[in-house]
Amino acid sequence: MARIVGVDIPNDKPVRISLTYIYGIGRHTAELICEAAKIAGGTRVKDLTDDQLAAVRSEIAKFKTEGELRREVALNIKRLTEINCYRGVRHRKGLPVRGQRTKTNARTRKGPRKTIANKKVAPQG
Repeated sequence: MARIVGVDIPNDKPVRISLTYIYGIGRHTAELICEAAKIAGGTRVKDLTDDQLAAVRSEIAKFKTEGELRREVALNIKRLTEINCYRGVRHRKGLPVRGQRTKTNARTRKGPRKTIANKKVAPQG
């Protein structure tokens, strides 16, 4: 496995797919990196030469990735919670932040259902 920015990327996948294993690099950014490093996107990671890997590393260095990006996101969330803005309050309560409905969905943020005793459900009709 090739190690880039502290992440082991899979050898047997194309470069453009393997780069998405790095936090902060999606499909589009991976394509841009491959173009800039002059590597065909379909090339497998195990077929890359040392020079090509060095070119990919230098291109990735131009983007915020991994620890630096995670730290920035965490600081942004911390700032929102400290200033008590609406989004910060939603983060603190563990509810959806971007205006999604919470009456029926939002189980990912809210966690498993908590049953409430003696709560009757009105018949739907």
